[in-house]
Amino acid sequence: MTEAIYPGFILEQAIRDIAEHCRLAEQKIRGAVALLEEGNTIPFIARYRKEATGGLDEQELASVEDALTYFRDLADRKTTVLKTIDEQGRLDENLKRQIIACRDRKVLEELYLPFKPKRRTRAAAAREKGLAPLAELLMTVTAPGDSDAVLAPFVRDDYGVANSDAALDGACDILAEEWADQAETRAWMRSQIARGMLVSQVKRGKREEAAKFEMYFDYREPLAKAPTHRFLAMQRGQDEGFLNVGIEVEEERVVEMLTSRLLANPRLLFYRRLKMAVVDCYSRLLFPSIESAVFAEMKERADDEAIIVFAKNLRELLLAPPAGQRVVLGLDPGFRTGCKAAVVDATGKFLNHKTIYPTPPHNKTEEAAQSLLELIQRHRVELIAIGNGTASRETDAFVADVLKSHRLPLVKVMVSEAGASVYSASEIARQEYPDLDVTIRGAISIAHRLQDPLAELVKIDPKSIGVGQYQHDVNQAQLRKCLDREVQSCVNQVGVDVNTASASLLSYVAGLGPKLAEAICKYRDEHGPFQSRQGLLKVPRLGAKAFLQCAGFLRVRDGKEPLDNSGVHPESYPLVERMAQSLGLKTVELVANVQAVRKLQPEQFVDERNGLPTVRDILAELEKPGRDPRREFRVAQFVEGVSELSDLKPGMRLEGVVTNVTHFGAFVDIGVHQDGLIHISELDRRFVDDPTQVVSVGDIVQVKVLQVDPQRSRIALSRKQAMG
Repeated sequence: MTEAIYPGFILEQAIRDIAEHCRLAEQKIRGAVALLEEGNTIPFIARYRKEATGGLDEQELASVEDALTYFRDLADRKTTVLKTIDEQGRLDENLKRQIIACRDRKVLEELYLPFKPKRRTRAAAAREKGLAPLAELLMTVTAPGDSDAVLAPFVRDDYGVANSDAALDGACDILAEEWADQAETRAWMRSQIARGMLVSQVKRGKREEAAKFEMYFDYREPLAKAPTHRFLAMQRGQDEGFLNVGIEVEEERVVEMLTSRLLANPRLLFYRRLKMAVVDCYSRLLFPSIESAVFAEMKERADDEAIIVFAKNLRELLLAPPAGQRVVLGLDPGFRTGCKAAVVDATGKFLNHKTIYPTPPHNKTEEAAQSLLELIQRHRVELIAIGNGTASRETDAFVADVLKSHRLPLVKVMVSEAGASVYSASEIARQEYPDLDVTIRGAISIAHRLQDPLAELVKIDPKSIGVGQYQHDVNQAQLRKCLDREVQSCVNQVGVDVNTASASLLSYVAGLGPKLAEAICKYRDEHGPFQSRQGLLKVPRLGAKAFLQCAGFLRVRDGKEPLDNSGVHPESYPLVERMAQSLGLKTVELVANVQAVRKLQPEQFVDERNGLPTVRDILAELEKPGRDPRREFRVAQFVEGVSELSDLKPGMRLEGVVTNVTHFGAFVDIGVHQDGLIHISELDRRFVDDPTQVVSVGDIVQVKVLQVDPQRSRIALSRKQAMG
């Protein structure tokens, strides 16, 4: 029966819908969908199947994948809706066509609303009392007429209708619900609410507790102009029990217009009572329902925008410049419990640790200095990473004094601790350092973050890294999916050394996942380093399909095959060999030979398997095999003597590091424990609509202090006024 009503998901129709939804060429969508349906990963398709998709990038492919899921789910929902309405005997051809043609889930639900099974309502109770025919009569009987004669047949004690008023009330309840369920009426009501005001007020008796929401105590703004981040802030205030948030419209005007829409004939016998039913429909059913729907849409849009910003920030943090293979001393500062110091070698291997007490209440400065010097000299430390949490500035000042007094030319870097405590107590940390205290693991993590932020941060839940706004308020499933994609994209963009990578890092390589990542590590531990990419096929459960997806993103340094340390996929090795032969060279002589590579003409190597985009990518990779796409490592220079909020004065010009970017501006660490805010209006001399187009997490920026509010721990900064 269902198949006769609606044939279910039709891939060809979905391709057309996706092309329109994503605003991409249908041919590109067709190629992308075919590859996705075969189980290929987004990084693999974007990097190694450009010919099939017309060069769609990862972001475009992600939108195609999401749209494919959306339209498949929509088709399933249509089937359910059509079946339910048909079983009620109310599915006519016009409604059926509307539902089948629908391309929007919200519109589909509006069409379904009048037929959707409801909990017991006043209208449902009235229908059970046999008042549905009366509801129809009320909309047709005109004056003059005998109202008692119309109502009398419906007064029945056995149905619980005691008198005419009860019959009239019940019939009006039925009409109110029917009006509230009409798709056209709801669409009109939505348009009226869209012109309303978003209002927020503090709840009685909550003024003192709700201080952080002070700007929303008595707030109103046109709904259409309300930024999504402001809406999320209001929603959080309401969820925490401090604010009442709603939409305000010109109620008298809207009700008057609604009445004229629903009661076109003022000569109806029960017109005055029906006007009251319209008011009831508006206040009890229609407005609350539409207000909730509008808020749900705003929340969805706000979630989307907040997640996009979060993902951009996360990407910048993950792709932050690595200090590289240098011996690093990681310091996890603390007052009472002391400062934990841990040294890792150039490969990240843990070497030694100590706890020192250079700050109050212990103040064992000389002893701490001696211990620090001993670690530096014994292990030939090249960089010092200092966590930016509690006691960070005091520890930074102590380290600066030690380096200065002993004329040690070491660079010290303030490193974000966000999420370090989460990692330290995690199962991953326990497996890596089972015999070490949680606090020592934190110091090791801080050192590793300086060496290679990407390799270390993949061990932590992205939500714990501290680069998002309202991350706990947005759709968690959607957030997780987006952030996982972002991490996977970054990992595959940089590439992974298969012989040194942790299971956490390997798990994000295209085609692998946690189980295969652990299998690779176990095989590596048992058999030693991989000598080639082909060696991966010996790993249990790592078959040809997984190998196809992951091989191009894994690196084997100093292996048998020089191309294994490049982004050239093994399937293209024969093509590279042909390129080398055309120049009278061996493959090994072509790799990293810029002059030789530039003699090759891409068009000469295009064949059925390798299109022009692939050939050009291969040539670019041959010039700089295994190149790291991340920026060059650089350190922000904090001003000496400026370590507390009290040290800041308006007009100061400082250097800082961008720690977070939001819709309303960017937060910057200027070395005083509290990040300052560059409001969007102070980011640049030109108008800025999107802060992420101007600054990114990890950027080193020059700023001017505009205002300091010690009571609320707020710092207002300007990048615009620090220019030139």
